[in-house]
Amino acid sequence: MPLNAGDTGYGSVAGPGLSSTVGGSESAPLLIPEDEPEPIQQWQPLSKEELKLAAGGPGWKKVRCYLVLLFWLAWLAMLAIAIAIITMSPRPVVTPLKWWQKSLFYQVEPELTLEKQAEGSWGINALCDELPYLKSLGIGALILQGLFDKKAYPTNNATGERIGTLPQIQHLLAESNKAGLKVLLNVCEVDLLGLGDEAGNASKTSGVSGTVHHALRFWLEQGVAGFEICDTDAAYSEKTLLEWKGVFKEFGSEEEERIVVVKQTSDVLPLLKNSSHSNVTVVDVVLKSILPTSQHLLSSEEVAAAIETQLQTKEDDFWPSWTVGGKASRDLKNLLLVLMMTLPGSPAVSYDEDIHQTPSVSLKVNSSHRDTNISLDVITKEEKNRRLAVALFTSLSHSRAREEALQFGSFTFLPFNSSSSSSSSNSTLPSPPSPPILAFLRSWGCVHFLILLNVGPGLRPLDPAWAPSLPKAGVFVSSTRMDRLGETSLEALELRPHEAIVIKLFEAGSYS
Repeated sequence: MPLNAGDTGYGSVAGPGLSSTVGGSESAPLLIPEDEPEPIQQWQPLSKEELKLAAGGPGWKKVRCYLVLLFWLAWLAMLAIAIAIITMSPRPVVTPLKWWQKSLFYQVEPELTLEKQAEGSWGINALCDELPYLKSLGIGALILQGLFDKKAYPTNNATGERIGTLPQIQHLLAESNKAGLKVLLNVCEVDLLGLGDEAGNASKTSGVSGTVHHALRFWLEQGVAGFEICDTDAAYSEKTLLEWKGVFKEFGSEEEERIVVVKQTSDVLPLLKNSSHSNVTVVDVVLKSILPTSQHLLSSEEVAAAIETQLQTKEDDFWPSWTVGGKASRDLKNLLLVLMMTLPGSPAVSYDEDIHQTPSVSLKVNSSHRDTNISLDVITKEEKNRRLAVALFTSLSHSRAREEALQFGSFTFLPFNSSSSSSSSNSTLPSPPSPPILAFLRSWGCVHFLILLNVGPGLRPLDPAWAPSLPKAGVFVSSTRMDRLGETSLEALELRPHEAIVIKLFEAGSYS
């Protein structure tokens, strides 16, 4: 008998109407019902009524129109307010400067005698060769000194005992014009009016007036841009300078204006002789000295006192030009150069061998090898100093040429006390007080240049609270040793002996 006889078995069921016998049974698979698929819904756009209902009703369209209109009105109002703020807010006005206000004057006295030039002295021919080089340094005008004897008229046929140098001077004027340099003639202390020691000789003055005017016209025709006189000269009078101005108008224009430079020989510029008006109408530039005239080298304390006096002096109505004037130690030479280049006005730098294109350094070959090595060391040091002087001069002149704050920006003297160095505090011996750090600010708009001067021989750190209103961060523009670069913080700054620094201030984190 089979094992599954009479049993439907797992997985099979008995057929309907059939016997469960062997002959009358069959097996059928077990069926499990599956879920019916859901019907696919077709997307249909909303009708107009449904859209209005979803948007919040028929009134929502008007609300949207009002919101769009309000957005554009607010945007136009903000634009109008921004324009009004820009228009009404105070802003710096660019001051139009004339050529002599933008120029850097270079005072030079070339050797005119043929004997001296034959000996290798720096003469007019050598000066002509260096005109392009001087122009590249940023120099804009030359002031030629020592061309005329003090008892001779500066006419076309008389240069004192130096007769025969007129073609050289004319050649220099022509070459200067080609190089883009102005030339001024120094006639300070020259007896232009022929008065000599006679005072109040009006008849003699009127007699030589025509001769002086003839001489002025001659040099103006040669291309001279102006003349320099002293405030002690007889020509320093309103009548004479007004006559000169009348002659200048015949040759000058707005771009080629001829000027008069007055050298101030005392602490205060005296009033014009026989003057009834202000000096400004006839005097263009006043040449002032930073240091007083002295026969000996001024000490650091004397130099600091003189500089502080000049910084605290109230600005005059005329345009100043600054020169060193007195004698100071070589250690302060670069510091005084930084001061001249950053004071309001036009710098007037005297001839300097360090910025000469061909330094007068000669090597004498000695029989001793040791002497030759010493000479080479001296030359190396002098060449290093020359390159430093050229780099500093070029950096300052180019910074002054491109920065409005250094050209015509406002001037603010900043008196403050610096911290004493640790070395001086540990000393038990009394020491003379060191000159304080001198500082001033040149500003134009939001641009500020801070100039720091350490005239003393010691290291001077700044007091962090010396100027709380100024930004604490800045970037170095120039320094006397040309070794300070990048960003700096006033709170961590220390000035080395006889060092001057120019810093462009900015808010912390705004410089990249």
